[in-house]
Amino acid sequence: MKTGLSRRGLIGLVPSAFLLPSAALGERTQASSVHPLYPSHHPDAVKEIVSMSHGSIDRVRAMLKDTPALAKSAWDWGFGDWETPLGAAAHTGQAEIARVLIDHGAQPDIFAFAMLGNLDAVQMLVKQNPGIQKNLGPHGITLLAHARFGGEKAAAVLAYLTELGDAGTAAPALPLTDSEKETYVGKYTFGEGVNDHFVVALSKSKALQIQRPTGVNRMLNRVEEHGFAPTGAPHARIRFTVEGGVAVSLSVHDLMPVLVAKR
Repeated sequence: MKTGLSRRGLIGLVPSAFLLPSAALGERTQASSVHPLYPSHHPDAVKEIVSMSHGSIDRVRAMLKDTPALAKSAWDWGFGDWETPLGAAAHTGQAEIARVLIDHGAQPDIFAFAMLGNLDAVQMLVKQNPGIQKNLGPHGITLLAHARFGGEKAAAVLAYLTELGDAGTAAPALPLTDSEKETYVGKYTFGEGVNDHFVVALSKSKALQIQRPTGVNRMLNRVEEHGFAPTGAPHARIRFTVEGGVAVSLSVHDLMPVLVAKR
């Protein structure tokens, strides 16, 4: 059936967040094809809106003007550490960005309410959902910390959460000496592809972290003898097999083992 539109003209009607990476980041260009996940939003656009919501209001406004639905998106930084644009704004005290996102359809939760100083909403959610104040936000950041990031406008929320006594409890982590950290440092391979491996290394601050070439560094928190939970993913486990004082392999678990990589 003829539509009167050329292939180029048809592609020109597709929202920019659905196109190839350059267009997905907001540039008004013509593209010869759409990305493999179309009609889902382009992952590059989702990652950028979440990243920019940590502090770049001009970029956030520009992206939302082009694609308002990005306000409701979410990005997994690794192992299930999901973060929305509003979640990013909430734990960095970016009240103006948070309001812009909400105006474009972002759905506020207790973490956003805490940072914005909405005491009534926080109290109602705690009353209706006993224990919710102990839940952790993106990257394992506590509810109490979100209120602290809200500054003066969130002072009443901070005082209320402080009185509760358990809104600032971080995920548990066992101590780990510098020499113990060296046990796990190395490259762990699970396939033949160029990116089929993890690198476990020490950060500048000597924190143990894990990364794939296609991802970002995730700090490892020790929760058992040779087992770790990645930042923001308390249910995931990175377990090392250690022989002769040196780790020889790691396995990734999310309730069930899903991957084994050898050093």
